[in-house]
Amino acid sequence: MRVILAEDSTLLREGLIRLLVEEGHEVPAAVGDGEALVDAVAEHRPDIVVADVRMPPTHTDEGLRAALEIRRRWPGTRVLVLSQYVEKHYATELMSGDVDGVGYLLKDRVAQVADFLDALDRVGAGGAAFDPEVVRQLLARTTHVDPLSRLTPRERDVLDHMAQGCTNASVAERLHVSQSAVEKHVNAIFDKLGLLHVTGYSRRVLAVLRYLGS
Repeated sequence: MRVILAEDSTLLREGLIRLLVEEGHEVPAAVGDGEALVDAVAEHRPDIVVADVRMPPTHTDEGLRAALEIRRRWPGTRVLVLSQYVEKHYATELMSGDVDGVGYLLKDRVAQVADFLDALDRVGAGGAAFDPEVVRQLLARTTHVDPLSRLTPRERDVLDHMAQGCTNASVAERLHVSQSAVEKHVNAIFDKLGLLHVTGYSRRVLAVLRYLGS
């Protein structure tokens, strides 16, 4: 894939360039702020952008704002956002739109090279990849009158993995159960959450995340 990086830490940026090139990807640009990121995407039209949430000049949400603008202006461009901490507001904002080709990872996950590359591949292929810790904190903050309390422990496990962007087959492998068992759990989850008629992998993730963030 053609990947543009946006990261103001020179050390991390150069390390990611080297990793991506070694994996066979092309890196036409690597920048250190949100404005430069948007300009680079306009010039190079990459397949995917990997961007830090917080970048100069204010180190608040420049990277996220750039990512949202890129998604608006070039909907086919995939976006994988990196964050030092779980930014619940920013995570919810990123996930509140179409999550085809969207990912949100903590930077600690980048140190786990296999996890980072797996997320990059999933997002680049048009799927979703959400850090497990982000998902756990979004689940924990839910204050509805409490349909989630109706879920069994196994259904909660399945929901946690679904919200990370896992397919049914991937959930089955991770939980060591059959795919048909996962499909039954998924149907039960959507029934209990009033989402039974949501179809399609990315749509169901979006529906769950919207529910959790509302």
